[in-house]
Amino acid sequence: MAVPSPPQLEVRNVTLRFGGVTALDDVSFAVESGSIHAIIGPNGAGKTSMLNAVSGVYRPQRGRILLAGEDITRRSPHARTRLGLARTFQNIALFKGMTVLDNLLIGRHTHQRCGIWRGGIYWGPGRREEVAHRLVVEEIVDFLEIQHIRKQIVGTLAYGLQKRVELARALALEPRVLLLDEPMAGMNAEEKEDMARFVIDANEDRGTTVVMIEHDMGVVMDVSRRVVVLNFGRKIGDGTPEEMKRDPRVQQAYLGQEDAADRRQPAAGGA
Repeated sequence: MAVPSPPQLEVRNVTLRFGGVTALDDVSFAVESGSIHAIIGPNGAGKTSMLNAVSGVYRPQRGRILLAGEDITRRSPHARTRLGLARTFQNIALFKGMTVLDNLLIGRHTHQRCGIWRGGIYWGPGRREEVAHRLVVEEIVDFLEIQHIRKQIVGTLAYGLQKRVELARALALEPRVLLLDEPMAGMNAEEKEDMARFVIDANEDRGTTVVMIEHDMGVVMDVSRRVVVLNFGRKIGDGTPEEMKRDPRVQQAYLGQEDAADRRQPAAGGA
């Protein structure tokens, strides 16, 4: 019998504390290879803390994080990147004074094999490697339809385009798992539609497993295959979008106990 492959990403009983504040409390979930997995919850639920723990920015006091079955809990952020983990940030983290192409080429750093000495010989291995990386970057430029801004300085671009460039830089790493921290925050309806399409295409056409934090429930329901719900650092739900939409605990976390109770009671003076 074939042995089932491990989840692409697995979080086991992760607890993260900052002094007396518990940001994550014994959280566990698994992300299957090739899926789009959403993490949702009210403000302060621990969503970004979870992405920071997975990417290595924070180190949990308890629990384990596994990438394709390999324990990465004690690995540094750059080591996790080399193993196939890439992310975008809630607040755009691009080199604003550099061009779009240069930002994307920086995303290829984990794939560079030529050292300083070999890279310094332009007509040798260094040039061949640079050409190969540029071909990958140009393919991503075409994929995300940003040909018209490829040579522009990032800091001069509109906000929605900067978010797209940040996605492009993450894809330049050719990751196994792509972590997206509110990729559609601050966008108008048309920009959200475009970004949602690119996330789906990255998943389906490029085979990238996606873990996404997103507040827009319409996007979550349309894009994700499974949803984890956090509230005050604890997991209160884990299932399909439709299951989470009907879950009373999830409804209560978003509506608040009093509001949820009001919705169950008839209006004063009603029948």
